[in-house]
Amino acid sequence: MNKYLLYPGCSMESSAKAYMESMNAIMEPLDLRFEEIEDWNCCGATEYLGINLIPAYSLIARNLALASDQIGRMNGMGRTRTVVAPCSACYLNLAKADYYMQERPSLGVKVNEALAAGGLQYKPGTLDVRHLIDILVYDVGLEKIRGSVTRPLHGLKVAPYMGCMLPRPDYQHRWSDHEHPTELDDLLRALGAEVIDYPLTTSCCGGHMTQIGPETAFELIRRLVADADDRGADLMATVCPMCQMNIDAYQNEMNHHFGTDYHMPILFFTQLMGLAFGREPGELGIGMELVNARNALARIGVEVPITQEPSGPRKKDEGLPMPRRWTRHEVRKEAVK
Repeated sequence: MNKYLLYPGCSMESSAKAYMESMNAIMEPLDLRFEEIEDWNCCGATEYLGINLIPAYSLIARNLALASDQIGRMNGMGRTRTVVAPCSACYLNLAKADYYMQERPSLGVKVNEALAAGGLQYKPGTLDVRHLIDILVYDVGLEKIRGSVTRPLHGLKVAPYMGCMLPRPDYQHRWSDHEHPTELDDLLRALGAEVIDYPLTTSCCGGHMTQIGPETAFELIRRLVADADDRGADLMATVCPMCQMNIDAYQNEMNHHFGTDYHMPILFFTQLMGLAFGREPGELGIGMELVNARNALARIGVEVPITQEPSGPRKKDEGLPMPRRWTRHEVRKEAVK
């Protein structure tokens, strides 16, 4: 059994809940075991490093320090040194903190001074930080994944979307290529899917530009969706919660902004793995997406139950509100603020 420490990150318990559910569903067939880092905290996402460097790296490194301590107390985990981060932003931040604490010793000293206030310390290089798809392709292996398939995805045309944060800057040289990595393509083919040629696989989805400059974000989303559609994709598959949220939650607003009518579902690659392994859509969080994948999956004989649309506004204790549709006037007004 392959055993690892897990850094889930904030999105896996909220906007990317389907990612967490589908990841858990594929662990048993692949003999994977994850133990969650105790008392982990947010990695700071993408903005904090541009605001205050030492607190930002200290926030990230606290998770590394906790993981390192937990490894020392583990029983039956084979003394793993690997921390798995399914979220691309979390993976990048954890890997970046570990790398720069070694590369810039003065930074490492300052970060450890901050950690010491909480009784923690981290020696950079102690852990291997890896993304989930890296573990699946290179540790579990495509052969085992192929052997676990009971319902091949034959006839499903998938655009593989890695996003921009995973293959770059690649501190540990883990990826096959920085611009056109093949890991996601290879995994999807092992499931029986038809992987289309998708040159924009590492192009940016806009990140948080949906909140800062919506017109810019909508254009970035439009490029990704339009190219997948032009190439005949039934759906897109991603490894990143931010990418999934932007393309799914803002596709309707993007269509409204440009006067287009795209309907391009985007699922997590683990959801497609679960389907190929014979799990039911409801077990994998399929149906939670806003741009539903029902018609796309019907082409391969997978029936997705129709879920009742929410009626009325969400209550505050039900989570964050989803974005509403903006008018063109509102988008332009927001852009010039």
